[in-house]
Amino acid sequence: MIRFESVHKAFGNKVVLDGLSLDVPEGGTTVLIGFSGSGKSVLIKHVVGLLTPDAGSVSVDGQVVHELDWAGLNELRSGIGYVFQFAALFDSMTIGDNLRLGLARRGLDEDDIRERVTQSLRLVGLSGTEERFPAELSGGMRKRVGVARAIALRPRYILYDEPTTGLDPVTSAVIDQLMVRVRGELGTTAIVVTHDMRSAYTVGDRIAMLYEGRIRQVGTVQEIQETEDPVVRQFIEGRPDLAGTLDAKALSGGGV
Repeated sequence: MIRFESVHKAFGNKVVLDGLSLDVPEGGTTVLIGFSGSGKSVLIKHVVGLLTPDAGSVSVDGQVVHELDWAGLNELRSGIGYVFQFAALFDSMTIGDNLRLGLARRGLDEDDIRERVTQSLRLVGLSGTEERFPAELSGGMRKRVGVARAIALRPRYILYDEPTTGLDPVTSAVIDQLMVRVRGELGTTAIVVTHDMRSAYTVGDRIAMLYEGRIRQVGTVQEIQETEDPVVRQFIEGRPDLAGTLDAKALSGGGV
């Protein structure tokens, strides 16, 4: 289980997380929704120690992340796949080498590495692309390579940061189905950061809305769809009245 307990995080005078608490149970997909700048990506970076909380704690399987030494943090990260918003591939390396890099660091032999690269690319529908370069692929294909790189490590957890951002609706649907397939075939626990409600409803078992530094509401897809909370309701329906309120607050110095 991943657990966030009273997490606080600020950058200068800007408070991003303000006592946030959330449990991410094993075996399912928890989707984080919220306005741009609400702290969704900041939150998941705490899971792998890319950021540390100003107060509170983030724990993975009972281990408090910011208390781990370097060796412990590396061991923790070996069980967590991270799919970055823009894939974060090395442009000068082939697709196969992008996947091999993390596997080689784990000390796997070449036969095992080759097998995992082949299997992972097959799972995301990109068999035969090992010798191609990222620049030769479409944006959607690069996102799929990012997923392949994450699952090649056989992680217990996968963190997806805005996996459908910048993609057309058809390609977004392909990525959604890919996330569902990965969970079904590998049994991973996932956190998905998104503002795309169609995607959230497709891939999520639970949806949590982050608002003003805390979790405003968490529940099943049906519970979120049927919510009577006015802030959550306005967000999931894409109504502009709340956005106008937020813009006015930001202009007055309140920020989000």
